[in-house]
Amino acid sequence: MAAKHIAMVFMAAAALLVSFGVGDVEAAPTAAASPKELQRGFSVAHDTSYSQFQPVLSDPTGVFALGFLRINSTMLDLAVLHLPSAFPLWRAIPDRPAPWSAAAALSFNGSLVLTDSATNQVLWSTAAAAGDRAVLLNTSNLQIKSDSSPTVVWQSFDYPSDTIVQQQNLTSSAALHTTDRRFAMRLGSNYFGLYIEPPPSSSGGVAAAMYLKHTALEAKAQIETASGPIYARVEPDGYLAMYQKEGDPADVMSFDTFNHGIRAFRRMTLEPDANLRAYYWDGSRWVLDYTAITDSCELPTTCGAYSVCIPPSGRCACLANATDGSGCAAASAGNGLCGTTGREVGGLYWEVRRQGVEPANKEQLGFEHALSAEDCEARCARNCNCWGAVYSNGTGYCYLMDYPAQLMVAADERKVGYFKVRSMEEAAERGRRATGVTVALLVVGVAVVVAAAAFGAYRVWDRRRRTEAETRRQLGADGDGLSPGPYKNLGSFSSVELSSSFNSFRR
Repeated sequence: MAAKHIAMVFMAAAALLVSFGVGDVEAAPTAAASPKELQRGFSVAHDTSYSQFQPVLSDPTGVFALGFLRINSTMLDLAVLHLPSAFPLWRAIPDRPAPWSAAAALSFNGSLVLTDSATNQVLWSTAAAAGDRAVLLNTSNLQIKSDSSPTVVWQSFDYPSDTIVQQQNLTSSAALHTTDRRFAMRLGSNYFGLYIEPPPSSSGGVAAAMYLKHTALEAKAQIETASGPIYARVEPDGYLAMYQKEGDPADVMSFDTFNHGIRAFRRMTLEPDANLRAYYWDGSRWVLDYTAITDSCELPTTCGAYSVCIPPSGRCACLANATDGSGCAAASAGNGLCGTTGREVGGLYWEVRRQGVEPANKEQLGFEHALSAEDCEARCARNCNCWGAVYSNGTGYCYLMDYPAQLMVAADERKVGYFKVRSMEEAAERGRRATGVTVALLVVGVAVVVAAAAFGAYRVWDRRRRTEAETRRQLGADGDGLSPGPYKNLGSFSSVELSSSFNSFRR
């Protein structure tokens, strides 16, 4: 908005000078005309006549294709699609998103590069630069290979977006993210977890909040600390396995069809509602085979920040009052919560206390022993990184949260919660500071334009003065008895000079 105002001011000043002188895709696209391999020197332009998906490269079976994908009706992405269902199994997700109408191009000259041809900006690229060809395997894995080495130079399986498919390893160096980047699935030392990601503006002031943790049972294989990280894989028999090395898995998380003899293509996706689900393709549709979270109150998307979920209905209420709603306050964050409490100008936060609530993810939080609810509250109040605390009078446990209050559920009255909410006064002060900067920019802008106008007017006046003096000199130095007639037409001359001066300035 500030930029818009500045632009309007400059437009007005210029006039003053002139007066002086992953929507959804269509089902079943095909890849009939797509090549099976991309070689060095390959390039293809994005064709906007395709309504949803423009295939560029297909696998040998024609089931999968790499191409330009239309996202949310307006945006452009590069994706590997499961063609029978038009489901994107992998997406590039460029750091610089481009509209579907962009003059984009995909090229291969050792690495894959997605470019905005109009601006010559690289939207996305693979890190590899030593490949000779790019292929799409019948597993949906996009690979860059070298003719001089059997080693794969780059592959999409190492960089998943929101989905892994069967036989694809999810390693500790990768993660699944929902398409909006709000939630993630990552591996730990002997577990996988689902997380609420910190807001982009948090600058380290908010930690990722784990809302589900699945620890390996280690029934068939032990995980040894010194033997490297673990990895997870969806297996064709219908389960998610965790391994530290090939052989017996350290954990088997079974799906509904586990050992039922159903041999079908499988995927596991972290979906926009923050739930992790597994599916198999039965030839005509994706069949749900596993759901990680079945209680809606354990999902962070059910009620949002600073809310309480009331089981079993899943109804939501705000922490600060009893009004129904989702997302009762924004989960925004700055660099910390050091400073005075709110309710006065300059406060960083205001405090909310609520009985009968507890964290749905308390098993992931850990706890401290506190003498009382007041003791628990004090531990959070004096901790700059603490956003809330819940005390249980029954156990003496004090749960501390290093993220804005989320995943709160209704509990018995022995549970007492204390929460910090980013102060409205502090937010307003940030707004006033931003407004002050905007006003300063406007003042400077107007001053520059007015000064330029004054300088232009001075040049015109000075030129006119010198012209008049030169004319007098040519007509006679003494000037006696001379008629001022020749100067009566200088009005038209001065207007031309003025116009010329300002046109020159505008250039």
